[in-house]
Amino acid sequence: MPMLKCVIIDDEQPARMLITEYVKKVPFLELVGEFKSPIEAMSQFPNLQIDLIFLDIQMPGLTGLEFARTLNNKPHIILTTAYSEYALESYELDVDDYLMKPISFERFFKAVSKIVQKPSATSSSEPAASDTSLIVKADGQTHRIYTKDILYIEGLKEYVTIHTNEKKIITLESLKKLTEELPANEFLRVHKSFIINLTKVSSHSNHDLSIGAKKIPIGSSYRDEVLKMLF
Repeated sequence: MPMLKCVIIDDEQPARMLITEYVKKVPFLELVGEFKSPIEAMSQFPNLQIDLIFLDIQMPGLTGLEFARTLNNKPHIILTTAYSEYALESYELDVDDYLMKPISFERFFKAVSKIVQKPSATSSSEPAASDTSLIVKADGQTHRIYTKDILYIEGLKEYVTIHTNEKKIITLESLKKLTEELPANEFLRVHKSFIINLTKVSSHSNHDLSIGAKKIPIGSSYRDEVLKMLF
């Protein structure tokens, strides 16, 4: 999965601190700069590789929208603002998302996940998110399993069972290894014995979640992180 190098441009320190905290929670985001104004950011942009800008709108001197219009070869842009009246103008600039303050982590994560799944967010040598797959051996055969088809993975001592819509495959793998191989924006370890596909969760409580008819427990040591990532 590609890392998205991002910067924050916002004249309010509490807003910058909140976005910084959220960025640290997302494994495919890397913060490479934060700035109090577009003017300050422009002086540093030539020295930075930037994939994504978290951009406030109402700032003194030059607004976020005015700044966005000056950019050639625009990176991805997520606008962050307390004002809803700029929504139409922002979409005319083809920004990726429009987050209303105060911003929840759930809404933040949804916005950045959409970006990383776009083909343009990856290099040409990397597969699109929908084509990502696992190669595993089971029953004397080698299987390709597309990650979009995986519902959840259950650990059974030395083996794991990979559950998809159509079948289940038992293979000699570890949950730890699979966690490292699966897209971090789509899959999450929720229990010592379970990895889930976040997009397949239909409901949850503080103690378990549902994928179809399957109830999956949320481990106590995983609970805080899991509940932050779920809707």
